[in-house]
Amino acid sequence: MTPTHGSGSRWSDLERPPLNAAALRRGLLVPGGLWTSLDIVTATGSTNSDLAARAGSSPEGAVLVAEEQTAGRGRLDRVWSAPPRSGLFFSVLLKPRVPARRLAWLPLLTGVAAAAGLTRAAGVDMSLKWPNDLLVKVAGEERKAGGILAERAGEEGVVVGVGLNVTLRADELPVPTAGSLALADSVSTDRDPLLRAVLRSLEHWYGKWTAADGDPDASGVREAYEAGCATLGRRVRAELPGDRALVGEAVAVDSGGHLVVAAPDGGREAVGAGDIVHLRPVA
Repeated sequence: MTPTHGSGSRWSDLERPPLNAAALRRGLLVPGGLWTSLDIVTATGSTNSDLAARAGSSPEGAVLVAEEQTAGRGRLDRVWSAPPRSGLFFSVLLKPRVPARRLAWLPLLTGVAAAAGLTRAAGVDMSLKWPNDLLVKVAGEERKAGGILAERAGEEGVVVGVGLNVTLRADELPVPTAGSLALADSVSTDRDPLLRAVLRSLEHWYGKWTAADGDPDASGVREAYEAGCATLGRRVRAELPGDRALVGEAVAVDSGGHLVVAAPDGGREAVGAGDIVHLRPVA
């Protein structure tokens, strides 16, 4: 049987069953836990936009999952799209009571949590590309399988969105540099345990970070991020605002979550915004 997409039936692709909302709620919505609600919609434009719209009336810990996103957004206003039920597309509402200067660590923290949870649940070697890409190896080649986008929502809220390719096949990849858990030989592509693993890991790391008043060192977040970051130690090109580019070695992540790049002339620059390209080593 050839799977079909977009037919309107929730069982249109038998290899991609829908998420089990009742089971996910039983496993994640526990007394005293971070997660307070979990809703799943068949399709929406953007879970980030939807959750941000109701942030003022929702408690911290609301989770919104979409089986399909039609206008998902990544960093730098890039579009994120994939076939229905081929991945995990969700957003969480957080209201961290930490100094504003430390909020930049929230998407990096989410990357640590997602990589840790997926490495355990999917059995894949997952790494991070600064600031918020999730990387897997496909036939020995580094590929982007997911991304994270954090956006302010109201005076005290932050909506953090995660998009992850789970069962995307080679002929469905949006670009040749993309990947998925299936293409990385994941031991499981069952999205229910994968989502539970990511959310439980996020609850763990978010709890450590907020308990330390957002301090990336006291919470262990910076150490964990640097340990899992594939960007560090690499020659990179930072494409910066104003059509400026910086080429050098990524040597550290500073206390503000910026990537520190050492230029060939010996100077160092902390990059807080822009696109990072991993370059091949100089022969």
